[in-house]
Order: sequence, then structure tokens, then C-alpha cells
Amino acid sequence: MTTSSRPRWMRALLALSVGAPLAACSSIPRIPYTAGEAALASVANIPGARVFADASAETITEIAGRPGARKQRFTYLALSGGGGDGAYGAGVLNGWSASGARPEFTLVSGVSTGALIAPFAFLGPHYDGVLTEIYTSGVAETLVQSPSVVNVLFGSGLFGDERLRDLVGRYVTPDFLAAVAAEHAKGRRLLVVTTNLDSQRAVIWNMGAIAASGAPNAVALFRDVLTASASIPAVFPPQLIDVQAEGREFQELHVDGSVVTPVFTLPQSLLLKDGRLRTAGGKADIYVVINGRLEPEFSVAPNNTLSLVGRSFTTASRARSRATLATTYAFTRASGIGFNLTYIGEDVPNTTSQAGFDTAYMRRLYQAGFEKGRGGTFWEHTVPAAPVLTKAATVAAAAQ
Repeated sequence: MTTSSRPRWMRALLALSVGAPLAACSSIPRIPYTAGEAALASVANIPGARVFADASAETITEIAGRPGARKQRFTYLALSGGGGDGAYGAGVLNGWSASGARPEFTLVSGVSTGALIAPFAFLGPHYDGVLTEIYTSGVAETLVQSPSVVNVLFGSGLFGDERLRDLVGRYVTPDFLAAVAAEHAKGRRLLVVTTNLDSQRAVIWNMGAIAASGAPNAVALFRDVLTASASIPAVFPPQLIDVQAEGREFQELHVDGSVVTPVFTLPQSLLLKDGRLRTAGGKADIYVVINGRLEPEFSVAPNNTLSLVGRSFTTASRARSRATLATTYAFTRASGIGFNLTYIGEDVPNTTSQAGFDTAYMRRLYQAGFEKGRGGTFWEHTVPAAPVLTKAATVAAAAQ
């Protein structure tokens, strides 16, 4: 195979592999800092902006909880990573709006492509048009340098280089932050997860607190966090986030939140203490939107490095998603909370590995999610335990 005849994603990967040592040599030196400073680091002017995801329930309560109780029913929306497959989640939300049954969410969390969706889902149906534009207008295809390599290798991040941050900047304006801050003041919460590569830990960002801070760096930080959560390491540039500790200023390196968790739900110990789960507004509900597939898919993997890496990442991501969902499901059953799950099923043709961020594919995926959401029958109330055999596979298995 000649260089020119290789698929675009393969050429991009080869270029990445060859260029990595040069990039490492020519990278701008960072200000060194200690593990002790890392533990104490905070964002200037914005107290309570974030905590580590593995912090104690009491610590996380400080950013995710709210004094007092809400009269409304507690509804928690968790949006997963999934790259271009985020078109499915955007379609589900917009179809749900069209059905007239979409609630106002008490709490919204987002990881990777889910982080990009989360602020608009948090603010409600008024922003449905933004999600339609991002995932169906073709902007995704123009923003990604090499769409297919993202999907083949990771399937979790979203857009690359500064073009993603420029896109985020179109919508994340001072007026947008004011809208988020107004909802935060009502007791609603918006959380986004990134991965701090320096500390090798997931970070939960309290986006409402950032928006409500009025700090001069609030808009920039809001944009940085959304961009970081969608930035795949080694493929897309990470985000350097300014922090301070013990009188020193330095920068942390943040990347895709899916490195640690494909989808984020709050610790059970925190939810059990949350008075909003026991209000008179009706049974609490957790809604989980997986922007991807969950069920294992049989395929004879080609015996070459690139295919094996891609298959390994896909397998690991699905396994982690299923493990998180199983834990969340068990908790909801024991606590009397409604468990609601939607993901890309067998009814949607699997052309992701060929299509990547192809606009036509994303439009089909968006439409599939929209029809499900509008029809109102898209929620499953258990976690799929095993792959469903097709009729042909069942016959073949019986014949053996």
C-alpha cells in the first residue's frame, strides 16, 4: 500500500506516531509544581469551582448539593462521551422536547461530547436549535482534522485543536453564563468532568458556580473546561488551565473526561444524603444517555496493530460504561429511584468506523434519536446483560 493510497485516518496516525518525538522535543516547557501544590490548587477568584471526583462525599456535596429542599421532583440527567455519536443524544433530547414530556433537570452531568451537550440540556428546550446545529450542520466535519482516527481509536472525544474552543466560544458568551448562573441560583446544578493528567484523577467542575462567580476569568474557564472534556489525549491538544497554590501560579494539563469515566453519576453516599430525593414532588429519576453502543458486537478483528488498538479501546470503553451503569442501576433499585437508560441499539446501522464525523451519518443518528425521543418509548429500565442474538445467529448456534 502506498502512502497516498492509505486511508486518511491511517495517514494521520502515522504522522502522529512519527511526529510525536519531535513534538515532545519542541514543546514549550511548563512551570513545575509539586504533588502538595497540586492537592491545594484552586482557580483564582472562583471558590468551589471544582473538586476531584474521588473526593469524599462531604467534599463533593459542597459543589453538587444545595441547602434546603426543592418542591419539584429530583431529575438527574447524565450524558456520556461518544464523539460524533453525540448526535444521538442531541436527537433524543430534542425529540423529548417535541413530545412535551421533557422535565426540567435538577442536575445535569456531562463527559466529553456529553459535556458539550450538557449546558444546553441544562438550560432547556430553548437551546435545542444549538444542538441541532452542532451535530447536523456539518460543522463537526470541518472542525476535525482527521475524523475517522478519533472514532477508530477512541470514540470518546470530540473536536481538535483551537477550532473546538472557537466553536464553544460562539455560544459560551457572558449572556450564556448569566443564564446558567440564574438556574444555578435556583438550586439546579451543572457538572462537567475532565481528566487532570498531572494528577491522574478525574475532576468535577461546578459550571454553575463558575458562571455565577462574576470573576473576570469565568467565561474563559467555562470555555476551557468544555474544550478539555472533549479533547482526546495524544490525538488532540490538551487544555492548560490556570490555577494557584501557596502563592504560586501554574497550569494543570486537562484532557477528555472519558479517560477516567465514560459517564458520570454522583457518588451513592452523596445521593443518599440529598434531601431532594425525598421531596413531595414524586419519585426521583436518573436518566442516562449513552452516546454510543453498549452491547458487545462480534467481529473478526484484523491482525494488525491499528485495528487491535481500535478494537481494544472500544472494548474497554463499553466495559467501563456497563460497569458504571450496573452500579448505578443497583443503587436506584435499592433506593427506590427510577432508572432510565437510552443508548444506540441494533436498530441504528453501525457505520461509525467508516463514517467518523461524516455529516450524513450524524444526521441519520440525530434523526434516529429524535424519533425515539418524540415517540416516548426510548427508555430502558435495566442494563443489558448480554448481547442479543439475531435470528440468524440463533439458528446457526442451534445447528452446531
